[in-house]
Formats: sequence, structure tokens, C-alpha cells
Amino acid sequence: MKNNNSKKESFFKNWFSILGPGIITAALVFGPSKMTITSKMGTDYGLSLLWVVVIAIFFMMVFTDMGTRIGIAQNETLLKLIRSKFGKIASIVIGLGIFLVATSFQSGNATGVSIAISEATGTNPKLWIIVFNAMGILLLFFKSLYRMLEKLMLAFIILMLFAFLSTAIMVQTPISVFIKGFIPSIPPASLGLIIAFIASCFSVVGAFYQSYLVQARRKLSKEPQNAGRQRQGSRVGILLLGIMSAAVMISAANTLHPLGIQLNSAADMGKALEPLLGSYASYLFFIGLFGASFSSLIGNAVLGGSLLGDTFGYGNNLDHPVVKFFISLVMIFGSIIALVFGKLPLELIVFAQSITIFLVPFIGTLMFLIANDEKIMGNHRNNPLTKAWAMLGLLMLVTLAISNAHDLLT
Repeated sequence: MKNNNSKKESFFKNWFSILGPGIITAALVFGPSKMTITSKMGTDYGLSLLWVVVIAIFFMMVFTDMGTRIGIAQNETLLKLIRSKFGKIASIVIGLGIFLVATSFQSGNATGVSIAISEATGTNPKLWIIVFNAMGILLLFFKSLYRMLEKLMLAFIILMLFAFLSTAIMVQTPISVFIKGFIPSIPPASLGLIIAFIASCFSVVGAFYQSYLVQARRKLSKEPQNAGRQRQGSRVGILLLGIMSAAVMISAANTLHPLGIQLNSAADMGKALEPLLGSYASYLFFIGLFGASFSSLIGNAVLGGSLLGDTFGYGNNLDHPVVKFFISLVMIFGSIIALVFGKLPLELIVFAQSITIFLVPFIGTLMFLIANDEKIMGNHRNNPLTKAWAMLGLLMLVTLAISNAHDLLT
């Protein structure tokens, strides 16, 4: 009996270690801004844009798999590999750029987590900005930050899946309408939302950081990691990202779209659900919004802080005091912006977007070139089919960058 229990425990631990990096990436990407975009897509256009979720998730999976293979093939971090292959300036631009973008957008995560609680409890949102950022900083004192991060993100993914899938099931989607949503079409005036969704869901920065998470997990594992199963784990994480996105869109499409309700935030969606489906559905959605916001608040800070740490030579060691200090800086600056301005100031949005426009295609291209290098990757290098899909993904990133640059200039 004891032997069977130990085998079961070993099985679950093994799968948990495989799923961990992909789960963290999914929780990091699925933040309040992404929920707002997805809710608005469903509210404005029903289920006609479900096909966009499939495309964004597919390319995210291609690049996340690339990040996973880089993490499997090498003990050196991706920034160090870039420094060796392309020079010090390239690695500094990426590390510092990601830190600045993470810090700029952190206020959105702080605001999202505060709204989720304040709307549900009728309290002051500024109080919760302070409370949850303080909690986030306290989490940095855990003995193993990666282990804590893995367990926390898995809990939030389960929470979000429960909240959003329950809401989606309650609205009872007709099968024919659901299937029709996967047939590509571009409704009038929907292009801006399509671009925004793909840009937020196809997160090259998240895929880049996947290599760090895979390496961090390997350091904790007592047994050798199976490369094939590691890649499966990353795909499962990104697939869950797609399921949550589709569930939010379905909830908005079947409840708010027929009424022509206009949404400006994910919190508006939670409030709008109450008169339609009752307070239970509204609370469920706010629980999901809290999970999305708090997981992104932690994940975004860890990503920005640890990559800045690697820029200064601390590698992927999340437990180094200097790396933890950089992570806490992202949280502190994000909470200050949220408290002072209430939301991200226009100047900061323009600053963050201008960095992102040039940074994302640059990161994607360097990742692609590293993953093609046989000396670095060995048997884990990109195969011809992956190269073709990745090049198409890079073309999409460049197109998005040009579109965003045009919007900024005009």
C-alpha cells in the first residue's frame, strides 16, 4: 500500500515539475489587460473572433516551445547566449528594455487586483493596491522563490479555470455558433482589437522567459528531466491560456453582446454579469479577475527583476538578494504609479509601447537565431517546419510593430 502511495506521489511530483514552467508563463501572460481585450472582443463581436485565439495561441506555442528547448539544451541563460553570440549591447538592450516595460505596465496589474477586491467588497481600491503589493514583496522572502512561484501560479490557474469555465458553461453557448467562430472573418472596425489581442497573447517576452523557468526547474529536480515531456508541459500551459481566453470571450459574447453593452475594463464585465446571471456569476468573474491580476502582478515583477539581474551577471538565480531587490522594485514602482495616477499615465503608455514596438521583434529574431544554431542547440535546434512557422510568426511581429508605430505617430 505504501509502495503504491509513493508511486502516485512520485507521478504527481514528476508531472508537476514538467507543467510548472508552462503554467507560470500562462499565468504571467493572462493579466487584467488581456482580460479586458478578450471581454471586449466577445462583447462587441460575439464569437466571430474565436479564430483569433487559435492563431495567437499557435504562434505563442511555437515560440514558447523554442524557449523550452533553449532551456533544455543549455545551462547558460538566454541573455548570456545572446551576449556571447551577438555582443554585450544586445543583451543589455533586452534585459534593461524588459525591466522598463515590466515596470511601466505593473501599475495595470496593481490596479486590476485592487478593483477585483474593491468591487466585490465595496472598499477603497487604493487600500488593496498597498496590501497586495506588500504581500507580493513578502513572498520574496520564501526560501525557494521558484518553488513558491510554481505552486502559487498553479493555484491561480486552477482558480481562473474554475471561475471562467463555470461562467462560460452557465451562459450555454449554441454549438453551431461556437463552431462558426473558428471560421476566420474580420467584422467592421474589429482590426484594432484583433491586433491588440494577438500582441498581448503572442507574448515573445513570456516565451523568452520560459527558457529561464525551465532551467530554474532543472536545478531543483533530483532526477534528469525528459526533454519531450518538458515540451509537452509547455504546450499544456499555453493551451490553458487559450482555454481561459476563449471562456472569457464566450461569457461576454453570450451575455453582453446581444444587449449591445459597451465595456472599458474587465471589471465592467464582472458588474454587467450580475443583473444577467445573478451575483454568483459576478463574484465568480471577479474571483477570476483577481487570479489573473495577482498572478500577473507577481509574474511580471519576477520576469522584469530577474532579467535585469541577469543583465548585471546574476544569471537565473531567483534567490539572490540583488535579484529579489530588482523584483521588489518593479512592484514598488508599479504600486506608486497606480496610487498616484489611478491608472497608467498616457506618457508612460507611449513610453512603454515605443520600447515594446522595437524590442519584441528584436527579441523574437534573436531567439530564432539562437534556436537555429546547431553549436548551441545540438539535437534541440529548430527543425525545418518550426523554422517556417517561426518566420511567419516573426513576420506577424514586424507587422504588429509597424501598425503600433503608425498608431503612435498618428
